[in-house]
Amino acid sequence: MGSCLSAESRSPLPGSPSSALGIRKRKNSKKRFGSRSSSFDYKRDEYLYKIPGRLFFNGSTEVASLFTQQGKKGTNQDAMLVWENFCSRNDTIFCGIFDGHGPYGHLVARKVRDSLPQKLHAQWEVHAKSEEVLREISLNSSSMNSEATSFISAEEESRVSVDLEETDKDPEIFQILKESFLKAFRIIDRELRVHASVDCFCSGTTAVTFIKQGQDLVIGNVGDSRAVLGTRDNDDNLVAVQLTVDLKPNLPAEAERIKKCRGRVFALQDEPDVSRVWLPNSDSPGLAMARAFGDFCLKDYGLIAVPDVSYRRLTEKDEFIVLATDGIWDVLSNKEVVDIIASSPSRSTAAKALVETAVRGWKMRYPTSKIDDCAVVVLFLDSNTNMSSSFSTKEKEQLVSSEQPTMAEKEDAANGLTTIDRSATVSNDDDDDEDDATEDDMLLEDYSALEGVTRVNTLLNLPRFTPGKIGQ
Repeated sequence: MGSCLSAESRSPLPGSPSSALGIRKRKNSKKRFGSRSSSFDYKRDEYLYKIPGRLFFNGSTEVASLFTQQGKKGTNQDAMLVWENFCSRNDTIFCGIFDGHGPYGHLVARKVRDSLPQKLHAQWEVHAKSEEVLREISLNSSSMNSEATSFISAEEESRVSVDLEETDKDPEIFQILKESFLKAFRIIDRELRVHASVDCFCSGTTAVTFIKQGQDLVIGNVGDSRAVLGTRDNDDNLVAVQLTVDLKPNLPAEAERIKKCRGRVFALQDEPDVSRVWLPNSDSPGLAMARAFGDFCLKDYGLIAVPDVSYRRLTEKDEFIVLATDGIWDVLSNKEVVDIIASSPSRSTAAKALVETAVRGWKMRYPTSKIDDCAVVVLFLDSNTNMSSSFSTKEKEQLVSSEQPTMAEKEDAANGLTTIDRSATVSNDDDDDEDDATEDDMLLEDYSALEGVTRVNTLLNLPRFTPGKIGQ
């Protein structure tokens, strides 16, 4: 997802890691955030790239198809992940789509992609054990007399009874995973706030993720990426069911929360259908979503990273789930997406077919707009549980090496220089190829904030800081 920067709006706010660089240091345009993080984070997380069943590049498995393509606004800021046999459970799979925005959105999206599943795993284990303890306490308390249970406080008794009531309403796995999603998202956002190498002050990412265990589906969503289910109705017609809500500032509950925190929500005259979040006394940054990881310039003014967590019990009529960034949904309807996936020549190319159709849609409907990054994950629900990746060992090694920094990038990192992320996936068509922009070009280029009718830039301007005026 693109972000629009102007020459007048590149001054950082206090609290941003950028502000610590100082005026003199900022004159060296090559010393920017990114490469040191890229070099060391990829080296530290190298083991993630070698985990069997964990796919984060274009490709497919027996149950999933993934594809992403760079748009025309610079580096690809979309990230995606399919992790089969998640948490070492044979019937469990994690899927996620992450749409970055802002100057370092590609780094934020990848950081969340790599860290969130591990945090979810850890929280799942913790809450599963807690449920066992609560269940044991409730069973023991029912058989003990009042004298023997006098050590249990009223607060603990209330908590146990509430948990039991909620368990009666929803499946146990939903209660456990809901708490796991909420806690994991909160931990990730806190880690981003203090991250030493990635400046998340005016950069962030969406995240639409789910864990499927057997027929149970639990979804955690932040931002405006979307999950859609392809299923059959009573007449055996293929229909689309939207599983998530696009968490945009125009939703009444979201707008009310933001305004209570002194943030502002309004749309510009040139794009009356696009509500944005603004600082109290500055017409920036104009974020086009109400929830996101990062974007700490707005976290005190109503922007949150709390996921909307939902549950669905899958049936034999459900055929596949599509996760996609807004580069897809801006030009295709839910039904069109479902029909494209269903009519794809093969499952392995389903995600690619959808992205290519969306790109053609951009060119036909909005020829003057810059095409957005597109990323798609498709999970097929009626496949065998015996999952194996379609990549050979050699192909996996090539994919891992393409995301890791090159020797030149490592040398730049050692010298304090920063390079743009070079791992963006682009179309195989020659006429769709575009020269990769350097980071300096990406940051200094003056993009038009209002190109096209539905081409929504996530950020319009980076806020300027005047000492003593912020938050007044």
